[in-house]
Amino acid sequence: MAEEQPSLHIDTDWKKQAQEEKKRLAEQEQQKAAEQPAPGPAPGRRTPAGGRTTREMPPANFAALVNTLLTQALFYLGDLAPQGGEPVINLDMAKHQIDMLSLLEEKTRGNLTEEEKRVLDTALYEARMRYVSVASQYV
Repeated sequence: MAEEQPSLHIDTDWKKQAQEEKKRLAEQEQQKAAEQPAPGPAPGRRTPAGGRTTREMPPANFAALVNTLLTQALFYLGDLAPQGGEPVINLDMAKHQIDMLSLLEEKTRGNLTEEEKRVLDTALYEARMRYVSVASQYV
């Protein structure tokens, strides 16, 4: 007696279903990858070409804002220069930065802590005195 061979029934739909499932899973993986932040340095850090991380940025606070405006004023008064560059003297831009500090003083009057008021008053005094010193050389 001959052994009976099992009959093979090929279902072509399973191939189509498997391909659709594979495609759906690939799309899900792409969506997950798009939702996740790219691997890299921690927030507040950047990686220069050498691969090392730089120091973290200072926290955003009132003193940092005041110091930013003061630094810009001092830059335009020639006290600071780009690395390897010549100092810039632009009295109009320096005055604009000092005016920005004055505006900040006006708009925050009565809402600052003693320390914040001291930082702003000191920055305004330094910027104004330096402006008068530099401007007197050009008049």
